[in-house]
Amino acid sequence: MPQFEPYWFASQLFWLGIIFVFLYLVMSRLVLPRIGEVLEERSERIADDLEKAEALKKDAEKVIAAYEAALQEARGEASAVLARAGQEVAELAARRQAEFARGLAEKTAAAEQRIAKAKDDAKAQIRDISVAAAGDIVERLTGVSADESAIAGSVDSALRETR
Repeated sequence: MPQFEPYWFASQLFWLGIIFVFLYLVMSRLVLPRIGEVLEERSERIADDLEKAEALKKDAEKVIAAYEAALQEARGEASAVLARAGQEVAELAARRQAEFARGLAEKTAAAEQRIAKAKDDAKAQIRDISVAAAGDIVERLTGVSADESAIAGSVDSALRETR
């Protein structure tokens, strides 16, 4: 075989050196900077997605705090109304007492329904946004569109764990 004959070693080493230098220059000047740019862009996207997720988390915490404040206010209002009702009970007849209690119960139930609806809407929005963000992250990281039902199942299980 000619490549193992010592006569050809010098020319083989010469071309090996030239090809090595050429490939080194191509890799260091063209390929590796492009790969670095892609990695940098991906890390920036991930950081942006994480910032968005953190902002959404803060918004969710604000909604929960507002819900708890509204619930506390509704309880305070209910206590105040009950105190007034106690004073009126002494002054009014049994018929007026029953009407007032019924009205109070309807208002409290309506307020709790509104609060429960706001909480459920907020949780649904958080879930939808989380599913969309997770799908985008998986797609951007892997380049493959992820199964939305699998992502939704993972987000649902994560939300159940946080409750």
